[in-house]
Amino acid sequence: MKTFLEKYDELSEFRVISKAQRKKMGLRMKRMAKSSAFKAKKARNKLRIASPEKIHAKARKLAKQKVLDKFYKNYKSMGLMQRVKVDQIIAMKYGGMIDKIAKKSLIIIKKKEVQKVKDARDSKKDA
Repeated sequence: MKTFLEKYDELSEFRVISKAQRKKMGLRMKRMAKSSAFKAKKARNKLRIASPEKIHAKARKLAKQKVLDKFYKNYKSMGLMQRVKVDQIIAMKYGGMIDKIAKKSLIIIKKKEVQKVKDARDSKKDA
C-alpha cells in the first residue's frame, strides 16, 4: 500500500499533466464533492489533526500560492494551457523558494490545524 507522501508526489501540483487530465480530474472531484460519503469523510477529518505529511503538503501548497501571488497575479484568469506552462516554470525556477517558504510556514499551519480541530469539536458539541 502506498503512503500518503508517495501518493502526493504522484498527484503533486508540480507534476505536469495534460489539459484532458486536468478536466477529467476536475470533473471527478466535482462529482465526489457532492456524495454523502465524501462529506462525511471531510467532517471526520476536521475532528483530528492531519498527519505530518499532510501538514507538509498543505505548507507546500500555501508556499506555491504565495509565489503565484507574487509573480503571477493573474494566474486564476489564465487559460488552462497557460497555467500548465506557469506550473512548469514555477517548479523549475522557484522550487527552492517554495521549499524555504514551506519550511517556515509549517509552524503556522500546525497552529491552524489545532485551531481547526478545536472549532470542529466545539461545533459538534453545540449541535
